[in-house]
Amino acid sequence: MAAERTSALLDWYRANGRDLPWRSTSDPWPILVSEVMSQQTQISRVVPAWTAFMARYPTPGDLAGSDRAELIRLWAGLGYQRRALNLQHAAAVIDQQGWPTSVEGLQKLPGVGPYTAAAVACFAFSVPTAAIDTNLKRILSRWHGEPLEASALARAAESELPPEAAADWSQALMDLGAEVCRPKAPRCGACPVTDWCIDPTVYEPPPRQSRYEGSVRQARAAILKALATNGPTSEPRLVSSTGLDRSTVSAAVNALERESVLVRQDGKLALAPG
Repeated sequence: MAAERTSALLDWYRANGRDLPWRSTSDPWPILVSEVMSQQTQISRVVPAWTAFMARYPTPGDLAGSDRAELIRLWAGLGYQRRALNLQHAAAVIDQQGWPTSVEGLQKLPGVGPYTAAAVACFAFSVPTAAIDTNLKRILSRWHGEPLEASALARAAESELPPEAAADWSQALMDLGAEVCRPKAPRCGACPVTDWCIDPTVYEPPPRQSRYEGSVRQARAAILKALATNGPTSEPRLVSSTGLDRSTVSAAVNALERESVLVRQDGKLALAPG
């Protein structure tokens, strides 16, 4: 059954796969950038941002030594600016030490978690490993007819993964999850593997993210944007410009200072050098 399902899935992907610019290369840098940008961000927003980013930072070395304010401005619209800063740190490590090529080595890069490490290892270095994200979890759970977690999910992915076509299989599942096997109202009539799906109603949604409006997370993003756009300023001015309450801004400033993202210069807050 698994072999027939895999064959049908790959046939569908070859005819219907999304034409994404980073899929035409095995260069790990554009692939890493695409994976970091795609975290909690719609692909329709990622494509133009990725294109502009790669034009400005075509290699890890270009990003490693770049101006942090420019980086944050270029990241505008993607949110979660911490991802951009981690990517800059990772670029510096790669520029100095070269690329790790294993999942374990990639996961040691700043800001690179298990999924991103597996995706880059598979798509750039042809490591036959499954990049397990929420799409894959949802689809495999439906195929197997039960919510899969942790080791059970890893075993299911390993049993399904075709080593000779690991990259295409993973990309196919991403596209199937985005276009057909959606979290709500899956389009089973359009699914190429519906004959091998036990229960399309099986899905365990991830925990809802905490409220964004008025949160420290919102304050962090607003502070970084303000400093990248206007340069060093005082904390009271940040309170005024963000429209957030003083305690939330102070908590965000303190966190960013602890992470060495912000520094104080002559009584003002500024972005730390990259």
